[in-house]
Amino acid sequence: MLEKENMLKLARMKMPFGKYAGRVLIDLPEEYLLWFEKQGFPNNELGKLMQLCLALKIEGLDEVIKPLK
Repeated sequence: MLEKENMLKLARMKMPFGKYAGRVLIDLPEEYLLWFEKQGFPNNELGKLMQLCLALKIEGLDEVIKPLK
């Protein structure tokens, strides 16, 4: 899942709905992603990217994505 294409999407794709609509995925707060983890991520590409984003944030690797913005 750590393909270049997915990393670029994390840096450029915006959250399409909710409290943080319009915010780039990599900039979503970790707490928000953890909430989605408990409630269930969407069953589509967005959900997979949100899961990847959470994993990167937990490991402290989100700073690697931010320069791609």
